[in-house]
Amino acid sequence: MIHSEERIPVLVGVGESVDRPTDTSQPREPLALMLDALHKAESDCGAALLRQVDAIDVVCEYSWPYTDAPSLLAHRLKILPGYKSYGEAGGESPVRFIHQAALRIKRGESRVAAVVGAEAAYTAARAAKSGVCLDWTERDSKAGLLMGKDFSPKNALDHGVAMPVSVYPLFENAALGHWGMSQREGLAETGRIWSEFSRVASANPAAWSRREMTPEEVVSPGPENRLIAWPYTKSVVANPLVNQGAAVLLTSLALARSFGIPDDKIVYLWGGAAANEPRDFLQRDQFAESHAQHAVLEASLRIAGFDRGEQFSDLELYSCFPCVPKTARRALKMEEGRPLSVTGGMSLFGGPLNNYMLHGAASMVRKLRGRADGVGLLYGQGEFVTKHHALVLASTAREAAELEDGYSVQQQADIYSGSVPRLLVDYAGAAALETYTVIFDRAGKAEFGVVIARTPAGERLMARVRGEDGRTLQFLTDLDVKPVGRRGKVQRLDEKRLQWSLC
Repeated sequence: MIHSEERIPVLVGVGESVDRPTDTSQPREPLALMLDALHKAESDCGAALLRQVDAIDVVCEYSWPYTDAPSLLAHRLKILPGYKSYGEAGGESPVRFIHQAALRIKRGESRVAAVVGAEAAYTAARAAKSGVCLDWTERDSKAGLLMGKDFSPKNALDHGVAMPVSVYPLFENAALGHWGMSQREGLAETGRIWSEFSRVASANPAAWSRREMTPEEVVSPGPENRLIAWPYTKSVVANPLVNQGAAVLLTSLALARSFGIPDDKIVYLWGGAAANEPRDFLQRDQFAESHAQHAVLEASLRIAGFDRGEQFSDLELYSCFPCVPKTARRALKMEEGRPLSVTGGMSLFGGPLNNYMLHGAASMVRKLRGRADGVGLLYGQGEFVTKHHALVLASTAREAAELEDGYSVQQQADIYSGSVPRLLVDYAGAAALETYTVIFDRAGKAEFGVVIARTPAGERLMARVRGEDGRTLQFLTDLDVKPVGRRGKVQRLDEKRLQWSLC
């Protein structure tokens, strides 16, 4: 039977804010965007819940990091929550915070919970560029925010791949090789997915960009869509230069009804799952898929009682770069063609760093409210395909089921993982491509390539492709070839790096 209504956690209010400052308007800081989103979430549920909030999670914020964002929000709201948390970085974190807030309600530790976040990177970047001092709440000048270089292995740093935009193509190209696809076929799939994202974003009032794009516009390089790291153009890379905020309010079913919140506003949490990959991406058994992603999405299907992803009425699959929704779709055993986002994707809707999935939750709640028996999937991911968390939401309660306290599926992810090859930093001889990318300058010229390769004995190495090696760079970016598996030769480039070239 269902738990007593006092211990059934439900989502009841969602709110979003977007600030597009003009020359005459006063740009709003992240704290103001968070407060706006919270008040909109309260208005959305139609009940005075903000003064009842006893637990608040704030998503890790980068554009204007405050010393204590949860306390600042509590002070502005004139509340004294017993639980306050400022989350660690990770694109999956909003999904995790919603999940954990629901579990606290289930355990009776909280009655009304808020999860909120915002970024104002567009304004902050413009101000920094023009030398303008923003009159915002004091920020933490010593904020120790994690950057890509902080979780990149030293060997990758030495070879110039430390930022997400240069690391994710390694997973993309490994996956194409695993699927037996040419680069042209891979780009065509990306174009179709991102064009659909643009259609969804164009109808979303909270989107930063509401421009629809054809598949060809998405993937065709040009002055407004430059190549960044092969095969990714600007149009498929998450856009962090946005001013956006989002908030979600949760309570128990009993309290929701006592506040007069109508049933058609209530969304239920059926369960979720989480697992991680090794943070050092060079210490993974392969790059074509994520075992943690597979275990998490497999568990999500099991929670929903489904065999395939198509059975979800609505999906929000993380979309920082194309490889993530592509591999997620396949892990869900889905054929191509179903929309993979109810929000619009991180390139087109906007990619407010760690907070995108809170916007995804807001969009999902609105979708499920309009369905008699909808079941939706929120799937978030963080770092370098490292942290994975999914949550199954539904428009109806589930008989004979409860939200499980233990949601880690790490053991299953570890079972799926194979042996990790030994990493070499000194080697000369033949090596076959495991994966690769090419880094471009702002004018669209290939600067250099980076490859991960395997020796005949199965050992792994990372190496550069010199910018002067036009033959190898042209091969790596040829749309009609399948570079993974191609054999080349490795020799010393300098004191820290190896180099790889076609035989």
